[in-house]
Amino acid sequence: MYIGLISDTHGVFDEEFRKFLEPVDEIWHAGDWGGGPEFWRQIADFKPITGVYGNCDGQEIRMEFPHHQFFEAGGLKVLMTHIGGSPGHYDPAAKALIDKLHPQVFVCGHSHILKVKWDDRYNMMYINPGAAGIQGWQVVRTALRFKIEDGKLSAMEVFNLPRG
Repeated sequence: MYIGLISDTHGVFDEEFRKFLEPVDEIWHAGDWGGGPEFWRQIADFKPITGVYGNCDGQEIRMEFPHHQFFEAGGLKVLMTHIGGSPGHYDPAAKALIDKLHPQVFVCGHSHILKVKWDDRYNMMYINPGAAGIQGWQVVRTALRFKIEDGKLSAMEVFNLPRG
């Protein structure tokens, strides 16, 4: 399966990101969608979507997407939530979920900082795709795409655009 991963769109999903994500089978969104239901439906009409709500999302998004998702993808256990922290500095709620569920892949957003790192302590891959939207302080807008096959992540690619 070929996954596109975005977060912190804050109502922006433009043509450059569509082109980057065109070959993927599905999109994962790690919260702070913005734009209301018409916005997430636009993405869902483009590709099948799995997502969580973020701290900036209103009730309509929260009614559609949960606080966190725990699911299997390509033989890997995946935990996704918006506010996660980072290896060695996990948010307490995220750490509790990690301790309880033992994911092999942990996906979060919120920081607007792209980071992919193996966490030896939890024996899992930490993935934060950064921010695809223009709201925030980040210098570049980012997204990821990667493959999951037979319980392995591979072919990870980064897409970035200037924020302006």
